Amino acid sequence: MQRIFFPILLAVLSANAVVSNASAADFRSVQDSAAVLYDAPSRQATPLFVVSRSYPLEVIVNLDAWVKVRDHAGALTWIEKKALSDKRMVLVTAPAAEARQRPEDGAPAAFSAAQNVVLELVEIAPGGWLRVRHSDGANGFVRAASVWGD
Repeated sequence: MQRIFFPILLAVLSANAVVSNASAADFRSVQDSAAVLYDAPSRQATPLFVVSRSYPLEVIVNLDAWVKVRDHAGALTWIEKKALSDKRMVLVTAPAAEARQRPEDGAPAAFSAAQNVVLELVEIAPGGWLRVRHSDGANGFVRAASVWGD
């Protein structure tokens, strides 16, 4: 009985560790004016995309000098670690994101951001809201469902 129980217990514990790690996404943003995304962790690999400063990326694998990342479209690529910042940014994925002065649907508008605009994530607010800052300095709350990177 003990020989059967131990492998099952080990499998359950391992599955729980994977699930708990999956729920805590690690996001970074590009700190350089432009950064190349590659198909492998090497400058000799095939360059796939160039992303601009502040573009948010989800960290999937962290190596010494390279990071495997996922973009808002789900593409998996590699970027040099030195090109990333800990600054949290979000990308507007809805046709537009209406920022409010308070985290309420009926609150007055603070500003509007078009699709593909990057906003700084200031804090995660309750009820599915995010406090964000536009590059022009305007602050407000947007619905988390209208952006990617939180």
